[in-house]
Amino acid sequence: MNSPPSSCSSAVTHSTSSSNTDTPPSPSAAVCRALLLIQSDDLSLKIEAAKEIRRLTKTSQRCRRQLADAVKPLVCMLRVGDDDSVENESALLALLNLAVKDEKNKISIVEAGALESIISFLQSQNSILQEHATASLLTLSASTINKPVISACGAIPLLVEILRNGITQAKVDAVMALSNLSTHSDNLDIILKTNPIPSIVSLLKTCKKSSKTAEKCCALIESLVGFDEGRIALTSEEGGILAVIEVLENGSLQSREHAVGALLTLCQSDRCKYREPILREGVIPGLLELTVQGTPKSQSKAQTLLRLLRDTPYPRSELQPDTLENIVCNIISQIDGDEQSGKAKKMLAEMVQVSMEQSLRHLQQRALVCTPTPNDLPISSCTSEVSSK
Repeated sequence: MNSPPSSCSSAVTHSTSSSNTDTPPSPSAAVCRALLLIQSDDLSLKIEAAKEIRRLTKTSQRCRRQLADAVKPLVCMLRVGDDDSVENESALLALLNLAVKDEKNKISIVEAGALESIISFLQSQNSILQEHATASLLTLSASTINKPVISACGAIPLLVEILRNGITQAKVDAVMALSNLSTHSDNLDIILKTNPIPSIVSLLKTCKKSSKTAEKCCALIESLVGFDEGRIALTSEEGGILAVIEVLENGSLQSREHAVGALLTLCQSDRCKYREPILREGVIPGLLELTVQGTPKSQSKAQTLLRLLRDTPYPRSELQPDTLENIVCNIISQIDGDEQSGKAKKMLAEMVQVSMEQSLRHLQQRALVCTPTPNDLPISSCTSEVSSK
């Protein structure tokens, strides 16, 4: 058995003799014992250590740092071709916890050679091991340094296959891992070639629209529709545009930003081709709400999309100013069906009301801030401050 790290050997001395508050806390007895056992030649002791490391690192960032020396022996425990191995599951879960919110451990795990085993587990017939491997890739792919390495190892097609046929949690983790990997520009083309959009849309239809899953699905779709193949895939998929619009209406602020971004990309790429399919799915109410209640980016994108969706994308004359109200009225006049048209008109009225109320509050706040007291006169200008956060 190898010797434990020197920090463990001197743990007691440090804890009793050092009063320097700048000195990092000494590893606990449990951490030292786990580091000792994980280097044992006895497999049962190594499995016991892996389980203990998993427990210690579940919620403790300090333990993740103190147990960094366990990465290499844990990676050595991973064995390709043994789907039912307790050894594999114990080591993989310990590595997963070590990697959470720890950039150094994420990189160390990949550098230690864990990807070969983890990627083989993605093809395992053991759905639990496959799920753990997918979760591990999700965590490791959060590191910018790891993204090109993971894709170079052939992980992307396997993640898309899990997105198609995996168990529910594995599908969720797979789409999040793909979203992580997509932020590396070279990976987008690889993802696109696997035709993932039908599976992304399928997951988007079934998940809660305000969930993180919906956000990652829409983020991926927004990136993929930047390519012609992605646009064709989304519009060819039954209910594809509708699923995006449902997120635009009911998603989180970030999800709605991705959703309106995806629709705007469609319309900007070929207005004549995509304007009608987008309008047909009843996008106007959600866009109207987004113009006053979305993030600044969402509001801007929603207004731009509304301009593209009207009868002509060009500015009107001075007799009919290019106001948001006129743009929407123009679109509403072209919508087929009383129900959609009525809903859009109601939303427009609500939007105008909200906008008026916001303007009134803004004026009241300015009046309050700018009203001088007798002791303040004279006042040369009116200033405002951001409230503390």
